[in-house]
Amino acid sequence: MTEDFVHFVWEYQYFDTQRLATAAGKAVEIIDKGRWNVDSGADFQYAKILIDGIEWIGTIEMHLRASDWNRHAHAQNLAYQNVILHVVWEADVPTFRPDGTPLPTVEIGKRVFGKALQQYHNLLESPQTIPCATQWAQVKPLTQIQLLDKALLRRLERKASHVQTVLEDNAGDWEETAYLFLAKHWGMKINQEPFYRLAQRLPLKLIAKHRDNVLQIEALLFGQAGFLHNVQNPDEYTQTLQKEYYFLAQKYQLQDKQLQAVEWQFSKLRPANFPTLRLAQWAVFLQQIPHIFSFFLHTPLEQILKKPVLQTSDYWLSHFQLNKPTEAKIPHLGETAWQNLLINVTATLLAAYAQHTQEETYMEKAMDLLQHLPAEKNKVLEVWDAVGLKVKTAFDSQALIEQYNELCSQKKCLQCVVGVSLLHK
Repeated sequence: MTEDFVHFVWEYQYFDTQRLATAAGKAVEIIDKGRWNVDSGADFQYAKILIDGIEWIGTIEMHLRASDWNRHAHAQNLAYQNVILHVVWEADVPTFRPDGTPLPTVEIGKRVFGKALQQYHNLLESPQTIPCATQWAQVKPLTQIQLLDKALLRRLERKASHVQTVLEDNAGDWEETAYLFLAKHWGMKINQEPFYRLAQRLPLKLIAKHRDNVLQIEALLFGQAGFLHNVQNPDEYTQTLQKEYYFLAQKYQLQDKQLQAVEWQFSKLRPANFPTLRLAQWAVFLQQIPHIFSFFLHTPLEQILKKPVLQTSDYWLSHFQLNKPTEAKIPHLGETAWQNLLINVTATLLAAYAQHTQEETYMEKAMDLLQHLPAEKNKVLEVWDAVGLKVKTAFDSQALIEQYNELCSQKKCLQCVVGVSLLHK
């Protein structure tokens, strides 16, 4: 049993209210159950209750056991002074308000309707990865759409809040913030963290000073990443980068901010995803699109969707790593890689800007972008496909990843429109 279920039962009044009484035996009549409060404070606000014929207006607090009132220190918290009713699954002890007056307590554990309780147990005890998997055929198409909409919005808002934190660290500089987020995801899953640290130690404003010289941008990136140190018998290109970097490092006092080459991962990666090649592509991108945030914010959707052609320097047409030539064909930045950047970076930045400015048009652009991108492929989405929910676009896949990670895997069915709809049945 969970406290969330007590909230659910009260919200929908799924219990026998006839001859309802407090633990002390005083008659209780519910005039208005109040509104579920998702913020801090008591669980339900603006409730109206008759207790022994006297009308009370205020808040209602809920727990599994009455003793949780004391365990949560509500008896010492003046914010709970206006609680008019304590609703619990089990009334194990008397409770008192902060001023010492007795708090009327109603026990509902033995009053809950059997079908609702059984359905809730079925979901909690389900062995399926998705608790409602065996009942999915009963879920109406409209409810499925509501699930996707709510889950995607929740995901975008959650990720946007992280952007806000980084934005504050950057004194409100959206371009620097976008640079950091794009750098992190440019490194893909395995090299996200070193790419992010590199961007932190090599600010966009510094890169911008060398925008007209891609070789200098490469020197800054490879040098600061730690790839230009201790190179055995460096070739001509590597020597050129070393000379450029050592000069720029002294000019900008970068020596004590360098990463170590061992921080980067090469194992289990295809050569096309080696961090060295990704850095070379990153250098070209920074030269071609100097104002990253403005590009995502103001560029029409159809143009954003087109993968930029990142023509690296000739050296990177025959190398995956520095000083190691190859005869293999060197690929450009792939379509899938660009789409993943749009999903994880562009949509998030647009959502964050919408949250920051209270301009819904940017949130709409983020959702529209996801509608125009193909769905990702991973094990979580395979689970949803097995349930019978077809994943068509990135809008769907992002929503279902969020739904699975934040609700289904934790069996938070009472926070899900599908779970609530099944309990209503």
